[in-house]
Amino acid sequence: MANPKMSPFSGNDSSIIELFNLLKVVPQKNGKPEKWLKKLRREVVEKPVIFIGTGTCGLGAGAGKTLNRIYEYLKEKQIEADVVEVGCIGLCVDEPIVEVQFPGKTRVAFRKVTVENLDSILDSIFSNTIPPDNVIGQHRAECLESWENVVFIDEHPFFAPQTRWVLANCGVIDPVNIDEYIAHGGFRALSKVVSSYTREEVCNILVESGLRGRGGGGFLTGMKWKFALNTEADQKYFICNADEGDPGAFMDRAVIEGDPFRLVEGLAIAAYAIGANKAYVYIRAEYPLAIKRLKAAIKKSTEYGLLGKNILDSGFDLQIIIKMGAGAFVCGEETALIHSIEGKRGMPRPRPPFPTDSGLFNKPTVINNVETLANVPNIVYNGSEWFRSIGTEKSKGTKVFALSGKISRTGLVEVAMGTTLRAIIENIGGGIPNGKKYKAVQIGGPSGGCIPQQHLDIEIDYESLQMVGAIMGSGGLVVMDEDTCMVDVAKFFMDFIQRESCGKCIPCREGTRRMLEIMKRITRGRRNESGTEALERFKGIMYLNRLAEVIKDTSLCGLGKTAPNPVLSTLRWFREEYETHIFERKCPAGVCTELLTYEIDAEKCIGCTLCAKNCPSDAIMGKLKTPHYIIPDKCIGCGQCFEVCRFNAVTKK
Repeated sequence: MANPKMSPFSGNDSSIIELFNLLKVVPQKNGKPEKWLKKLRREVVEKPVIFIGTGTCGLGAGAGKTLNRIYEYLKEKQIEADVVEVGCIGLCVDEPIVEVQFPGKTRVAFRKVTVENLDSILDSIFSNTIPPDNVIGQHRAECLESWENVVFIDEHPFFAPQTRWVLANCGVIDPVNIDEYIAHGGFRALSKVVSSYTREEVCNILVESGLRGRGGGGFLTGMKWKFALNTEADQKYFICNADEGDPGAFMDRAVIEGDPFRLVEGLAIAAYAIGANKAYVYIRAEYPLAIKRLKAAIKKSTEYGLLGKNILDSGFDLQIIIKMGAGAFVCGEETALIHSIEGKRGMPRPRPPFPTDSGLFNKPTVINNVETLANVPNIVYNGSEWFRSIGTEKSKGTKVFALSGKISRTGLVEVAMGTTLRAIIENIGGGIPNGKKYKAVQIGGPSGGCIPQQHLDIEIDYESLQMVGAIMGSGGLVVMDEDTCMVDVAKFFMDFIQRESCGKCIPCREGTRRMLEIMKRITRGRRNESGTEALERFKGIMYLNRLAEVIKDTSLCGLGKTAPNPVLSTLRWFREEYETHIFERKCPAGVCTELLTYEIDAEKCIGCTLCAKNCPSDAIMGKLKTPHYIIPDKCIGCGQCFEVCRFNAVTKK
């Protein structure tokens, strides 16, 4: 059996066999159904199977070339084996990841498998030897023989602290094989719902579970469904928001690429619960692989009678339509997203009325994100108490995070609510590399905030994060070390928000532009000022807090109301860093180029003249083979001398 922390699958084969018998398209079964299911779950394989992660992260690391070499290797060695493309297992830092399973043996995962080392790894494994340098671990399976002296993958430091419910199938099953998904317990929840539950009962299960929206504000999912269910209308819609516009966020993309049928099933249950017969998946066009696999999943589900007309002879109809967005950040806001689907410009509108009363085409509409819907099948099948068994008092279940930035192990992680930020960064992520010190983590994207060292032990839940000026958001975690300038980080996010503002309301459109101008002035050096600009700089800084509060109070939509958060958060926790920029005109992290000054160490300089030749302002003086020096008044701070010096004689401060 699998580790329950890694998968909620109960292993009830009778319910799966019963579901297969109900389907309009029944796959060819050889022998007893139980044996056939074991083959689908890879508990029994008749020949070697090679799995390779071909999600976007894997392909970016070279998995496509590795895949081609696998086929060449098998042909050259005349080895008969199956090759299966899977999604991302989560450990993105070690991509490309290749796994091998032999008949009767457990499946073993290998890290950083490239064209250069693939042959030696496969030579070893086909010689019944595990190469220690590349092994990640073996999957746990009681019915299969384990490899000696190979750690189980659920004991790996990256996976051990996780509770993988939403990500249970990612990197494990073939994402476009519906039979494998069903064999792992898929679509049992949908079958149970349409045959045994009323719409109100499904909503009640979600309310009792305590599942909150995983895309932003954390509103109770079941309550939102109930609002739409109780609104009378001849037509209702359900929308899955897969737009995912936050920098550093890739959770939804990975879930769709690795387990698209889970989203299809969750969306079908949700549509049934509110009485909708048409659903949309709003996904950014920059996710071509996710779109491809989702289209395949929708098509196969329709062929099997799990979508379309009269699903499982229940009288329930559902059509799922994919709508590709152009990547506008504002379309992550519910009403702007609705306008985009309707073919209009993606701009928010005032609320009320809320989408559950008047949404898409003025009909009752519910919008949930990918992770929220991916939780639904497990909750419905296993019950609300099962989901409530982990988490905090007000935040139940698990949360998926995209871990990136200055961290040793980047990737996709899923932890129980209430897990501390320190546990994620130090235990799962392996801490800060290169002996650097932790400085902050940006959580919640541009609408979120930065959490400093003193709050590293905070528990991850909706209320705790709000207390330190951050929000859960969709789940991006960008880790920053001591070399990061927090003023520069705030300026980056303000630039992003200002460019992505839809421009409909003045506070967001003009206010964020003024805030960005102030941030640019804070990071500007004296050499680039003239006239009264120094006075204007201080005047802007004095109004920064007041301006931020006005934007929060008067903006039209949630994105505008949270737009000042990056500045307010960094100003709250890193005020000294701001003061150093403002009063001393220095950047402690050495990031803000206009505040840097350059000097030449006479003891190290050999007078090669390379710096002088590359200086665009002729600010470097000195004769050949004698130490050079920089004239401060002429230096424009471009850093060209620092870049070209071969003897580390130029220093920046």
